Amino acid sequence: MFCNAGTFNPNNTKYQFWRQDNHPIECFTATVTQQKLDYIHNNPVKEGIVAFPEQYIYSSAAIYADEIGLLEVERIDG
Repeated sequence: MFCNAGTFNPNNTKYQFWRQDNHPIECFTATVTQQKLDYIHNNPVKEGIVAFPEQYIYSSAAIYADEIGLLEVERIDG
């Protein structure tokens, strides 16, 4: 699959693992920032990896749920 994806992309020599496109969005307000944070936290739930965002060990969602997380995180919601 990686070889096939790499074949059709002139930026690769052999394989492609990551998507090479992105759509950066400036977090210019607290509302937009919260929207993006919610999106990131809910990705593991949407993919069926966990039932609740704070259950995903590599997410900061636990910190925002006032639980203990894997890493120390500075919350952006004050």
